[in-house]
Amino acid sequence: MVRSCEQGIPAWVCVGTLLLLIHSATVRGAALKQETALDNGATVLNHSMSLVQRLETLLTMGNGSDVTLRVHTINTDEVKVIQAHSLVLTMQSDVFEELLLSRNNSALVLREPADCSAVFDKFVRYLYCGDISVRLDQAISLHKLASKYRVWGLQQGLTQYMTQHLSSESPSGHVVGWYNYALQIGDMALRDSCLQYLAWNLTSVLQSGEWGSISEDLLLSLLQRSDLILQSELELYEALEAWISQNQPVTATVEIALKAVRYGMIPPQHLFRLQKQSHLMQKYYESIRDLLYLAFQFHSASPIQLAKYFDVNCSIFTPRNYLSSSWGSPWVINNPTRDDRSFSFQTQLGPSGHDSSKRVTWNALFSPRWLPLSARSTYTELGAMQPTRTDGGRPRIIVTPATSSPDFAGVSFQKTVIVMSRQQGKVVVRHVYNFHQSTEEAGDFLVDADLQRRASEYLIDSSLYLHVVIKPLYHTLLVARK
Repeated sequence: MVRSCEQGIPAWVCVGTLLLLIHSATVRGAALKQETALDNGATVLNHSMSLVQRLETLLTMGNGSDVTLRVHTINTDEVKVIQAHSLVLTMQSDVFEELLLSRNNSALVLREPADCSAVFDKFVRYLYCGDISVRLDQAISLHKLASKYRVWGLQQGLTQYMTQHLSSESPSGHVVGWYNYALQIGDMALRDSCLQYLAWNLTSVLQSGEWGSISEDLLLSLLQRSDLILQSELELYEALEAWISQNQPVTATVEIALKAVRYGMIPPQHLFRLQKQSHLMQKYYESIRDLLYLAFQFHSASPIQLAKYFDVNCSIFTPRNYLSSSWGSPWVINNPTRDDRSFSFQTQLGPSGHDSSKRVTWNALFSPRWLPLSARSTYTELGAMQPTRTDGGRPRIIVTPATSSPDFAGVSFQKTVIVMSRQQGKVVVRHVYNFHQSTEEAGDFLVDADLQRRASEYLIDSSLYLHVVIKPLYHTLLVARK
């Protein structure tokens, strides 16, 4: 029996009315757009929200429904029933169009896993209204439905939502889950965004409950990276020890992970302590013994001497982006567009214990509107300086040592400038710029930042939050004797 949308009015009349509503709105919209194109003085009367509200009412009340969606939750007896309209479903999804053409009666039976079944009504409402409210724990389920039923606009919107909400707070964390999902479906852009967020904000990740949930593959992938941002290598070792204790991986995985730790970046006094107090290091000591010996040799001799006999370009001697004071300094620039700023700070000459007492003073200069020589002020024949517009200037940063030293032999310094921002109420890393001793500045430094705007995503409370990290990189001087 055909259900009536109102007393005495058959369903086919209501569906016809729905068709007329959409057709009329489309025709009127097209006519108004054409009128606007022909006459710039025309006024557009936009009643699209009224149409959306009427479509939502049709869904909510079931008026004029000509198809019943029966959503079965897999492995349970739960069934969700939704009165829908085939016209709307087929307009939004060619998958629904195929399913509706092959059905035998007014009911369309669908089978979904529990997480997708729980948000299926939200998904259908989006097909009618074009908007949807999303929580962090619903993003993957809705993305699955959008992909399965080929609702590409919703799929792209959810991918963008996940990319923009990596820093949002959640009880158990969500970035690792999104990374695993992106890996599963082959979304490399989302995967890379998640991986970069984890690498750049590793200290906060290590302190969260999410750290224990990362997979072995993700753990090993992170350990190989030199762009990790964290307090120290010791912090990473202790977090690795906690992860191994919680997850109990196979011996091969533990050995690979332990060999990825950069022991040369851990001060010798901490290495001695780990040898005596770390149960993990004691258990797998034979697997990493050679690396520990090499680390102690690195700490006991000058880098120049070491470079004569060992390859110092390997990862054990390559720093990551450490935030501790030995490696650099934070720099908060209030009202950064006002004028040039400068400050000085000190770092260790290098991570080697041999150089532990040696310090290097660095001078940093920030200019909000630097111009190349070709665009700077010029003088006329009468000696008067021609004014130069500074609108075209761009932010610039220079970090140089205050003095030169013979101790710099065999080492170059990579400067890393970390830019922080506030996202979803949380301070996170916005951008990372790397430049080397041979260049004075990062050529693309803040090239896309609008520092004039108080609400700029690069500013926190109208200030620019930077952290400058100095990373000594050693060079092999002579080939080791065989």
